[in-house]
Amino acid sequence: MTMDVMQLQRKFSEHQSALYREGFLDDQFTQLQKLQDESSPDFVIEVVTMYFDDSENLLNKMARVLEQNPVDYKQVDAHVHQYKGSSASIGAARVKNICATFRTFCEAQNLEGCVRCLQQLQHEYSLLKNNLQYLFRLQREIQAAGGKIPTLE
Repeated sequence: MTMDVMQLQRKFSEHQSALYREGFLDDQFTQLQKLQDESSPDFVIEVVTMYFDDSENLLNKMARVLEQNPVDYKQVDAHVHQYKGSSASIGAARVKNICATFRTFCEAQNLEGCVRCLQQLQHEYSLLKNNLQYLFRLQREIQAAGGKIPTLE
């Protein structure tokens, strides 16, 4: 194994560990990775890419509903509930936690709280997406160099 591959693997492991340490990801992401094997080497990337598409769609829907007058809080809550579920399914812990708070504001029909949560969600989602895209870039470089993707113990 070349130094390059080992360096990439170390970068990959360090970056992934940081995502767990900083609360971006939880054990559900680990479970997702366990489903990936030789027959589906890009499984995680494919699932997370679908999550990214869904996220952008749902965040836009939430923003549109919150701009309406009057606001349909039940509709906002339905989008937030869906987003919380998809975030939980890939292990996006910080996004999922904001969704839980967001739903409380929906129940209280608190527009200011909802708008603040939407901004937090957009921010967290953006951080998560950038971090995961970097992780996937490292994964592809490791695979292209013939190396194995390091797994967390």
